[in-house]
Amino acid sequence: MKLLFDTIQTPIGQVFLVVENQNLCFVDFEGNEQRMKQLLEKRFGTYQLEKTQNPFGYSSKLEAYFAGDLSAVNDIPVSTGGTEFQQKVWLELREIRAGETRSYGAMAAKLGQPTASRAVGMTNGLNPISIVLPCHRVIGASGTLTGYAGGLERKKWLLEHEGVKLQKPVPLEKPNQAVLFRT
Repeated sequence: MKLLFDTIQTPIGQVFLVVENQNLCFVDFEGNEQRMKQLLEKRFGTYQLEKTQNPFGYSSKLEAYFAGDLSAVNDIPVSTGGTEFQQKVWLELREIRAGETRSYGAMAAKLGQPTASRAVGMTNGLNPISIVLPCHRVIGASGTLTGYAGGLERKKWLLEHEGVKLQKPVPLEKPNQAVLFRT
């Protein structure tokens, strides 16, 4: 399987994007190359990455998002792979508009499975197409910034970039650690 890939520079680090046919199938930040490799191997088995500048214009659309055009990524076709439940969760992320957030419990309820907030959270953490499927817009019920494969500081930046008014101080939860407060 041949997959096209490109990288772009953003205010919060380099972003990798991978395209299968004409569908975006992976977006993540630098530092997550091992995660990318694992997810692509799980989904495609043997694959080959071919460096391609701005495949199908998707790099330009991501750059436009980071430049302030928050809707620039809304129409990029995606191919997520995953189970039926995972696909439902990941595609539901597109229903959360820029400037809005939703709790894991609210997402579970919206999917018709109100007791599945943990499953939604775990699935959110496996989202292969960051930013375009905006998992950063899902936060803890108490307003805490919980889990983000790109790092909580990036999640905070993305939400503020989209105009979300975060509490001051913003609690940043880290697994197996006490809650830290940043001002």
